[in-house]
Order: sequence, then C-alpha cells, then structure tokens
Amino acid sequence: MSTITKKILLVDDNQLFLKMLSRAFRKAGFECVTAESAADALTLLKTNIPDAVLSDYEMPAMNGLQFREELLADAALMDIPFIFLTHISDNELMVKGLGLQAVDYVLKDTPVNVIVSKLNNIIYTVQKQHELSKNELKRAAEALNVRTIPHSTPYIKGFHIDFWHQPYQDIPGGDFIDFIHADDTHTFVVLGDIMGKKWTAWFFTFSFLSYVRAAVRFGAYSGDYSVASILQKVNEVICLDDVLKDMLSSLSLLMIDTATNQISYSGAGDLPLLHYDAKTSQLKRVSSDGLLLGLFANGNFTEQQISLGNNDRLFIFTDGMTDLSAGSGKKSDYNQFMNSLKPLLNNDHSFESLKNELFESLTGLRVDDCSIIQIRKIS
Repeated sequence: MSTITKKILLVDDNQLFLKMLSRAFRKAGFECVTAESAADALTLLKTNIPDAVLSDYEMPAMNGLQFREELLADAALMDIPFIFLTHISDNELMVKGLGLQAVDYVLKDTPVNVIVSKLNNIIYTVQKQHELSKNELKRAAEALNVRTIPHSTPYIKGFHIDFWHQPYQDIPGGDFIDFIHADDTHTFVVLGDIMGKKWTAWFFTFSFLSYVRAAVRFGAYSGDYSVASILQKVNEVICLDDVLKDMLSSLSLLMIDTATNQISYSGAGDLPLLHYDAKTSQLKRVSSDGLLLGLFANGNFTEQQISLGNNDRLFIFTDGMTDLSAGSGKKSDYNQFMNSLKPLLNNDHSFESLKNELFESLTGLRVDDCSIIQIRKIS
C-alpha cells in the first residue's frame, strides 16, 4: 500500500538555512515547497496547498506574525497548521503567535532531526483529528436522518427525472437536492450548493433547503408560482438570518407545469443549465442572471421559460461536475464537461450509462461534491 506524501511549505529569508532544512525534510519523505519571503509564500499558496506551514518570524517587509494574519484572513488558508520558526526565545512573542492560532513554536537551534520529527507528529495529529471529525459528521447525518438528498425522483406526467449525487470523499457536503410537489400540476426542482465551508457545509444545507421548501409552499398557497419571486423571498430571509447571513449558496430553481408542459427557471449564481435538443442533436446553454443567495438583499433574479420537445433533456448540475484535480490545485472547465457529455447524448445513452461512462470514470479527479439532475421530456 502506497503512503500519502506529506507536503510542507518552508518560509525563511535565510537561503542557507532554508536549503538545509528542506533537504532534511525531503530526506525524511516530505514534499517541500520553499519561499524566501512571506509575499512569495502567499503567491505559492494560491495554487499549492500544503499540509503545514513552517515560517520564520523575523523577515523583511512582512514578518511571520503579519504573514500569519494574512492566512487567517483567507478562508481557504486559515486552517492550514502553522508553526513559527525563530531563534528568539521570547515568551511574549510566543503568546502573540499562539494567539494567532499557531500550533507551535520551533527554535532554529533545535536539531534538524527533532524539527522534522515534531512536524511529522503535528501533521499526523491534525490529520487524525480531521478524520475523527469527519467520522462524527457521518454518524450525525445518519443519526439525524434529515436528508438533503432524496431517495428517489417523483412521477411527473410527461417528464422523467433522474439524478446522481456523490459527496466528496464520501462525506456529507454542501450540495442539496429536492423535488417538491406543490399541487397536481406544479412540481419544483431544487439544486443548491453551499459555497466554501468545506465539509462543514452540510450543517447549513438544512436551513437553506427549509427556507426554499417554505417559500415554495407559501407561494403555491397564495397562487404565486414565479420561481424568480420565490428565489427573491428565500434570499431576503437568508440575508436577515443571523446564522446564514454570512453564508452564500448557488441555487437552481425550476418549476414543471404539466398543464402547459412548460418549465420555468430561475438561478442564483448557478452554472448554466444544458438543454439537449433531440431533433437537432444540439447542446446549448441556458444561463441565469441572479446573484448568489445571501450576497445582497436584492438578488436581481430573472425568470425564463424552457420548452422541451420529445426526448429533449435538460441538465442541472453543481460545480463538482466541472471542477477537476489539476496537479496541486484544481481547474474549472465547463466546456470540457459539455464536450464530454454531448457525444453520449447523440448515442441516446440512458442516464445510468451516462453516469457510468462519464461521471464515475472521473471519480478520482473530483475535488468537490458532484450533483446532477436530468429532466427528460417523454411522450
């Protein structure tokens, strides 16, 4: 069984010490990325996320404390274990550093093998705690039995719905799906994605989905079936919610009207839908103008009508379908996903075969939750 290489970022303006320390870490099996200044380190961190950062305190332009403050201000970097490296044994300095959530201080005159061993133990402890937290989250999801992903799809006259959802690393995440029967002729389709928060996003999906469900029910009760109007109501409530007002979420909201065979669509910061025309074999985008939920009280949501011909398909999906691993980071390629999907539709593949041939074959490259819904018009 292969072991996962631990990656660390070493930051120090002393080139000789940096070279000596990085050589020792590489010899111990670490992957090392080095930077001679905090500014260079911040640039590297845009595309290279390590398991830990070991940074000198005394550096020109931006010292270690200022560097740490920069990381804490970035949600994508704030949780990386941070260790100060210094030749100063100063209790007041150490208190300041630990107040910035640094996990430890290491003096430069400490033997190199001891520094390597200490970093190894810190990374192991953090990763072990992370694994325990993820396992607790899984158990909580099972115990609460409150679902943000349905077991099955509803029956809708004249339409057939399929969906696929795969949480990243099998941990409940920020994607949520729902199918809401408002009455005999109106069914709403919901697909959302909590932005950021990593695997803790799951805790917020219930609140977002509850507001959507309530807005749909109240809208149907009052005769308001406008998806843009419903989105605006949801957005206003989220912006007033003390817990959710700093959260952002994308959302695709569609309503299928079986009396008219029309689909109404409004989106909040979501990816363009894909409409496959069975007659022309064309795959085209259907874009929305609305802002992410929770961004501003007025989301500027617009609404449009989509007509599906017989055997036409409409795809709604989250960015987990378009974001793939790319070396040390990730790349988002909507066009690649679109171009990979199109030839499978021309061959009239079933949704199950689409899932097997396109989606599951790329599981190892995924970097986020994957969710996709297909709405197909049937005679």
